[in-house]
Amino acid sequence: MRGEASCDGFPEVPLGSLLTQKPKNGYSPKDVPDWTGLQALGLGCLSATGLAPVQLKNVPDTALARRSLLTDGDLLMSRANTRELVGLVGRFTYAGHPCIYPDLMMRLRPDEARCLSSYLEIVLRSNRVRRDVRAGARGTSDSMVKIGAPLVEGLEIPLPRIEEQRQIVTVHVAFERRITALERMLDKLRVAEEALTVSALAPMDEDTWDCVPLETVATVAAGVTLGSEPVGDGTVELPYLRVANVLDGRIDTADVKTVRILRSQYERFALRKGDLLLTEGGDLDKLGRGAVWDGRIAECLHQNHVFRVRCGERMVPEFLALYTSSAAGRAYFQRVGKQTTNLASINSTQVKHMPIPVPPLDEQEHVLGPIRAVRHRSAALGRQIAKLRIVQQGVIEDLLAGRVRVPEVASAEAA
Repeated sequence: MRGEASCDGFPEVPLGSLLTQKPKNGYSPKDVPDWTGLQALGLGCLSATGLAPVQLKNVPDTALARRSLLTDGDLLMSRANTRELVGLVGRFTYAGHPCIYPDLMMRLRPDEARCLSSYLEIVLRSNRVRRDVRAGARGTSDSMVKIGAPLVEGLEIPLPRIEEQRQIVTVHVAFERRITALERMLDKLRVAEEALTVSALAPMDEDTWDCVPLETVATVAAGVTLGSEPVGDGTVELPYLRVANVLDGRIDTADVKTVRILRSQYERFALRKGDLLLTEGGDLDKLGRGAVWDGRIAECLHQNHVFRVRCGERMVPEFLALYTSSAAGRAYFQRVGKQTTNLASINSTQVKHMPIPVPPLDEQEHVLGPIRAVRHRSAALGRQIAKLRIVQQGVIEDLLAGRVRVPEVASAEAA
């Protein structure tokens, strides 16, 4: 109930009662090429981890635009997006020049005497509030939903004393500092991997290795076409990888869909550990992105928009992936790719004809050694960051619910 203590202590109040003004939508003027003294944020500035000053654009400096000026500590919330991303929140920090926010965001200005903006940002990114926002969003499909000021103003916010708010923020910041330090280490490892890759492929520029069409050292196959699925006896429903699962350098299986095929077609579309997966279409600079399949799903297929490249005896899959993702490999895909208004694509013939360097197998393994070591370290750091994020989320949720207090958290960390 509003104004009463939650089950473990903190009173809860509607967000609207903590704001100095009603939530206000932004303004989206047309951008201009030259600096005007005023810039606008883009919707991409907001992410699950807050607000970053990216996608800034120059806009006309008018009285209408300046109604959407941001001040240090303003909170911004996306009011239109997918159901998963709507309601993302970030806190604006003054960047040294005037800045406005777009129409697809709303601005929240808390009364700092009652609720710190840094604390409110944490609350609005908590699991419970995110669930309430997603549940209250309205739209004809999950691909685009909207939220309005009444929903936002009615969100129930736990309200500890200002000093306790500061303590919760301190804990949150401590986690963020540790995570940021690990992310910087990860960035350095990625730079090291790029340098090792350039060094590994250097003999290719010196014509030291043979260069042959890909189809002479590997087989290329398209996957299952979605649409009319067979039914009845002799069919089987299996997971499959689509373009969204095949990222640059890794396979994401967090969201894998299934498709029904004839059991007799299984070998035609099945993946094996060591298969290189390459995407057929997308932005021109992302054509042919891919990664080597590690076999984490026992029986798995691939969609027709994902090429399966299965290496023969002369080629190590990781070396082939190293080349296809290199500057030379990307340049080939961009050169042969077919560009349309919104997308670019490559076909299986172009993949088969791709010129590939083929050093001896022992040399392939030799150049891959240092790269594998860096990737192993990067993967370990990635797991450490992900684990720390989970711990951070759990600690913050407990603090917001009043189940633990900051001194208890400090004691537990010390132990």
